[in-house]
Amino acid sequence: MMKHFLEVQGLAKRYPGSGNEQNLTVFENANFGINKGEFVCIIGHSGCGKSTILNILAGLDEASDGAVIMNDKEVVGPSLERGVVFQNYSLLPWRSTLKNITFAVRARWPGWSKEQVLEHSMKFLDLVGLKGVEQRKPSQLSGGMRQRVSIARAFATQPQLLLMDEPFGALDALTRGLIQEELLKIWEETHQTVFMITHDVDEAILLSDRILLMTNGPHAQVAESVSVSIPRPRNRTDIIHHPGYYKIRNHLVDFLVNRSKELTASAASDTTNTEVSYDIHPVVVDPANDGSETAQQAQSKQVAI
Repeated sequence: MMKHFLEVQGLAKRYPGSGNEQNLTVFENANFGINKGEFVCIIGHSGCGKSTILNILAGLDEASDGAVIMNDKEVVGPSLERGVVFQNYSLLPWRSTLKNITFAVRARWPGWSKEQVLEHSMKFLDLVGLKGVEQRKPSQLSGGMRQRVSIARAFATQPQLLLMDEPFGALDALTRGLIQEELLKIWEETHQTVFMITHDVDEAILLSDRILLMTNGPHAQVAESVSVSIPRPRNRTDIIHHPGYYKIRNHLVDFLVNRSKELTASAASDTTNTEVSYDIHPVVVDPANDGSETAQQAQSKQVAI
């Protein structure tokens, strides 16, 4: 069996009930792996525990059961080896665009000279299209520009694992599309390992190598691992014409609208078994290579969200 760069083993998160109430199990039996350099998205309804999983991977939260192993070491607490991009930018408001990045780079490589730090930071600002605004404070930037700074800062520290929690959720559709393209460009240059939360199925198809699908909470589980068998490089204009695009999209939407509820109902009928399982793995599916539908046929029977 192939060994993954990141292994999530039997992960669960439970909160104690008050009084006579039972404990709340947000998710359980989460088992999945991520390969080095892979871009993986996770999708599920609100309340299924996606952000909690991300926080546990970052070392910002503790699991009730299970373990996270990265590069043969168990994840315990925060580390510079894992970077996080939040939805709310998390920039230092008193520092300029450039100094928000140099601050992180200097913390990552304290032995670097001032010139090395500056050159490295400017490289990543340029990659996200922000050359020329490096002296502006965050308050002088648009929401999209602030998020680009946050992305540049995260990539500039070159963590072994980059975690992104709905980084484009607060942006308008046009800005979101532009920054998706910037993210693809910087990822294709760095081959960073990325784990990203999103609610946008089209975004997930555009960006990721695989998409993990979660059932509804409580007692949510990672039910499927969907391969995105569409060649790279990708862009928003051309990807919708690929024969597999709507097959993947229909599969994702059908899961979110129908099958996630069915799987949750099935799991709810067996809540007596609280034993941690390391053997429940997501079903691996490849909708783009399943069957012989043309893109037009798949598009004609799109599932509406």
